[in-house]
Amino acid sequence: MAIAKRLRSSGHRAKPGSRAGGRFFHIEVRPAREFVRFRVQDVGAPGGIERLAGQRANGSWDTQKWLIGKTEAHIENEKLVADSADGRKVLASLGSIPVYVGGDRFKAKPRHNIPEWEKPTPAMRVAQKRNIKKVQAALRRRRRRKAES
Repeated sequence: MAIAKRLRSSGHRAKPGSRAGGRFFHIEVRPAREFVRFRVQDVGAPGGIERLAGQRANGSWDTQKWLIGKTEAHIENEKLVADSADGRKVLASLGSIPVYVGGDRFKAKPRHNIPEWEKPTPAMRVAQKRNIKKVQAALRRRRRRKAES
């Protein structure tokens, strides 16, 4: 009560996630000052993992921060540990290990941006080959069924 009263009288608002009372862990990837407009997008089931996307002044959109539900992860020794597959996937997609800031807030680096001249990457080539083989197998099955009937 005293903290809330002190904040009200000073005219300052607490940052989201700074008091550890919410439903999400906040993982900031880029500072909010880079963006002029924000939008929250559900990733998967509602209330689990959300992406806070920001629009820059030039119109491009990017991820400002990830919101991971407290049912999807927990804090252990000031480190964020995922409890679900979706949580592990988000944490793995970050450019660095999230660093504890305070409350429910963490900071991480954004994913590495691959320049166009380096594409397709070896992983992209493997995925393309796998997808081509899937399509070829489906065509073969379809032709066999057509020939049998």
